[in-house]
Amino acid sequence: MTKYLIGLSLGFVALIGATNIAAAQARNMCADRTAVMAKLTKQYGETRRSMGLASNNGIVELHASNDTGSWTITVTHPNGMTCLVAAGTSFETVEEELPASLGAPT
Repeated sequence: MTKYLIGLSLGFVALIGATNIAAAQARNMCADRTAVMAKLTKQYGETRRSMGLASNNGIVELHASNDTGSWTITVTHPNGMTCLVAAGTSFETVEEELPASLGAPT
């Protein structure tokens, strides 16, 4: 019974994740990478601050502006589509090291 519940829970998580991607695309939250980068740069003054590779081979990037404090997280999929994942205000660069007890590399 426990295995069945775990399997069912994982299925719901996968369904929710797929729904979020589809919803983002349906709300025009995805476009060609060139168009998304031009808008982030020209309209919001944001530049890329960091990037990494997600498990689905998508490139995750954080863009931010020191002048306006706006920030945006994007994912570029292998097909070239870039989707907005999150955005906000009050961006700050933090350069402090966390203690090892909070997950800093040792």
